[in-house]
Amino acid sequence: MGRMARFGAWLGKNADGFIALLLAAGVGVVGLLDDSIDKALRDQVIESGTLLVLALLTTAILRDRWRQEPVETAMRESFAMTSALPERLERLEGVVSGAGRALQDLSVVNVLNGAEEIAKAHAEARGGTDRWIFKGGTGTYLRAVTLPECVAAARRERRALVMRLEIIDPGDERVCEAYARFRRSMSQEPDGTGEIWTPERTRKEAFGTILAGCWYHQRFGLLEIHIGLSATMTTFRWDLSASSLIITGEDPRRALIARRGSFYYDSCTTELLASLEQARRVPVELARSVPLSEEPTIEEVRRLFETLGLPLPRSYTDRDVADLTRKALRAKNPYL
Repeated sequence: MGRMARFGAWLGKNADGFIALLLAAGVGVVGLLDDSIDKALRDQVIESGTLLVLALLTTAILRDRWRQEPVETAMRESFAMTSALPERLERLEGVVSGAGRALQDLSVVNVLNGAEEIAKAHAEARGGTDRWIFKGGTGTYLRAVTLPECVAAARRERRALVMRLEIIDPGDERVCEAYARFRRSMSQEPDGTGEIWTPERTRKEAFGTILAGCWYHQRFGLLEIHIGLSATMTTFRWDLSASSLIITGEDPRRALIARRGSFYYDSCTTELLASLEQARRVPVELARSVPLSEEPTIEEVRRLFETLGLPLPRSYTDRDVADLTRKALRAKNPYL
């Protein structure tokens, strides 16, 4: 039964060829008959049968070609897809690579929670770094912790240290008032130093950062320091080392950290350098002509700022200058 079914299926697909075969056999048989059949009738049968066989053969050939065309088309499309495969794979690889970079950037920009976690991140950033870029208000934490510890580590390891600092301009009363007003709007309570923010305190803190930079510059020959004074205030504090970038706002319990090699780290590096380039430059190199004692005297401090082209306000008494010097060299950590 199965053989008959297979034969029937084959016969259905090849009926024209099978009929042509039978007709060809029939024509051959007629051609072999003796002369008992009328010769004209025999010749007519042979000619008609031959034409019919040729017609059936032509039909079979056309059918086979018709069946082959879709196959050839599919093969051409397959070859076309195969030839375009490297380009598609390259595009797919580019998409996967871009997604990987995006995920990597997301994985290295994290939120720091709590003063302890932020302090630990700063300590790790200071460890072994040969550079530090700062942009902020007056640099109180910078004077209290970052600058002395970075200099101490560089001196201990006998390596160079480059520091680029951008703070608000203490000679610009408008920006000092704006900064003090902003800090008071965040909190009316004294910070970790025990003081509240006023325009006068803002001015002294900024002068103190300049004095500290010059003082350390005289005592450590491998320290290269650049200070820029900005006429606009910022609500963030950027601290960038060779390994990470830490951005702190007015809430000391939260900060952002980005690792070196990420898009965010590289972009902020460019931004900070461009911002410092536009700030008013402090000629720190001129400070070497005004030697500063271990505990700078009031006269030394006044002469230093005169030399730098940043004379202290005429209203400053000796007590104000002493207070400024204390802030410069014995600053309190405002986040304790």
